[in-house]
Amino acid sequence: MEMVNVVLDMKGLPCPKPLLGAKRIVDELSTGQVLLLISDCPGTQDDLFSWAKLTGNEILKTERMEDGGVGYHIQKGESTKHPQAHVALDIRGAVCPGPIVEAKKLLNGMQAGEVLKMTSDCPGVHTDIGGWATATGMTLLESVAVGGGTYEFYIRK
Repeated sequence: MEMVNVVLDMKGLPCPKPLLGAKRIVDELSTGQVLLLISDCPGTQDDLFSWAKLTGNEILKTERMEDGGVGYHIQKGESTKHPQAHVALDIRGAVCPGPIVEAKKLLNGMQAGEVLKMTSDCPGVHTDIGGWATATGMTLLESVAVGGGTYEFYIRK
């Protein structure tokens, strides 16, 4: 059985507070360390599994706790070299200006500081996105060529 490094009891708190608490703790852990999050909010499981998939962390197991709630054993994954995305948009196959139009729609619904990862193979988007981000108050954190004319763009609102 894995060793638990930190226990965070969030019983009685509504979603998304358990997820936000877990994120705050996991961000401070070293790779491989484990957080035991205890929550009785019914939405926590879906929130955590979606978040873990997006961030590269792993839910090692879930268990019913004797004193109520569910325990989630969350292991911090390898830190990625790219900015952490809150939302992903894969828009390969769409022609310009489609990728930027769709990115704008998503970013409008996001909170300040959140990051959108957009994947596009539109030939013009690579040269257009930096100027668009600057003109609209967004920040292009990184653009990565992933091969075959496809790029990943990390845009912070």
